[in-house]
Amino acid sequence: MHGSLGTLLAERVWSPVTKADFVVVANRLPVDRAPEGQGEGGWRRSPGGLVTALEPVMRSVDGAWVGWPGKADLEVAPFDFDGTRLVPVTLSADDVEQYYEGFSNDTIWPLYHDVIAAPRYRRVWWDSYERVNRRFAEAAARTAATGATVWVQDYQLQLVPKMLREMRPDLTIGYFHHIPFPAYGLYSQLPWRRLVLEGLLGADVIGFQRVADAGNFARAVRRLFHYETRASGIRVPGENGTSHVALAKAFPISIDAEHFADLARRPDIQARAVEIREGLGNPKKVLLGVDRLDYTKGIRHRLKAYGELLGDDRVSVEDVTLVQVASPSRERVQAYIELRDEIELTVTRVNGDHDTLNHTAIRYLHQGLPREEMVALYLAADVMLVTALRDGMNLVAKEYVACRVDNRGTLVLSEFAGAADELGTALRVNPHDIDTLKDTIVRAIEMPPAEQGRRMRAMRKKVLDNDVAKWSSDFLKALAQAKARS
Repeated sequence: MHGSLGTLLAERVWSPVTKADFVVVANRLPVDRAPEGQGEGGWRRSPGGLVTALEPVMRSVDGAWVGWPGKADLEVAPFDFDGTRLVPVTLSADDVEQYYEGFSNDTIWPLYHDVIAAPRYRRVWWDSYERVNRRFAEAAARTAATGATVWVQDYQLQLVPKMLREMRPDLTIGYFHHIPFPAYGLYSQLPWRRLVLEGLLGADVIGFQRVADAGNFARAVRRLFHYETRASGIRVPGENGTSHVALAKAFPISIDAEHFADLARRPDIQARAVEIREGLGNPKKVLLGVDRLDYTKGIRHRLKAYGELLGDDRVSVEDVTLVQVASPSRERVQAYIELRDEIELTVTRVNGDHDTLNHTAIRYLHQGLPREEMVALYLAADVMLVTALRDGMNLVAKEYVACRVDNRGTLVLSEFAGAADELGTALRVNPHDIDTLKDTIVRAIEMPPAEQGRRMRAMRKKVLDNDVAKWSSDFLKALAQAKARS
């Protein structure tokens, strides 16, 4: 790359033929269409976790971002946004239905999340996935300068690394897998299992959230291909007797922790946290869940545990309120439609059984919230409930910890979330074990301030020391080493 990754580069004028030394390839561009009269050139930055994670990286490099603009059949020429070249990839309505809603989110997502919901295997979806991955690879190949570094993101684009290597052998290619990678006994169900592994093995560095995920991947490669593996390196044979080493290892993703801490120190956000508690009737304890509305997040288990605690008279609605934020997700996929109906029915039932005229058991919000409002909620919450049934990382857990500048609050954290590997002083739970989950919630509610402080300080040090800048730096260092070896 030209210049240093750690140095902001001078603003440059892009032309249609300008090539980028660093290219991110992701399913979505980091922007959404803005309401008329708002945003930069009709666009505004997306609120998603990947965008948040990569935002500091893209600010510091001579880069471009290849992705879908988020609307079917929308054709947009490459454009600049906030110092980054954005290269839109057009998807038809059929592409969205088959590649994205179908193969990505009705085949890969449930399969890779331990078959919590049953995956569906349809050949027409696979054909679309292959076609769309090629379209992304071609856009990246056109955008990347000679010898550039390309960083492919996540499960929607698992075939892109190999396709890119075939089109542009001069590139250094990284791939990061944001979701879990399943054990071979589950992965082996996939009819196209060899082709997906071959796609991933096109990368020089393949990053995973957890050591266990990297191990599952390496074991699948050994079972299906018998390739030589040493430490984290997998020797992948190429054409004419050539080969390359693909490094497969864990790079746990994180957040811009200082940014969240700075927001948490703002007087207006602290005042908003007080307002939130007042609006809830000033209960003694506020429990909080913040999730995408997804069957992997364990929202049903959390609501069941809290409802039973109320029913058992172990907590009272006057003293303990649960706030559940469930942002809309994949609203055209049947499993998600059914999940929303089930959760809203549960909330209605619990509230009907336990509400009083002055207190609501569960305050349920089916909407996304601005970051400042989320930080105020984190400050208002005494207990954060992360009860995922399977999660690659779960950045909400890290956001809550980063915001607790007062070293108060308690994190109840599923052992099946990647964050559990790092946040060792959280109260870890198996969300399937409802009785123990209930006991753990009560323990969190009753935890003395001194113990809260001890646990939170240890977690805050971990999150602040291992922030998103370190995540991206570690991954890009591994890519630079791969480039030096080639």
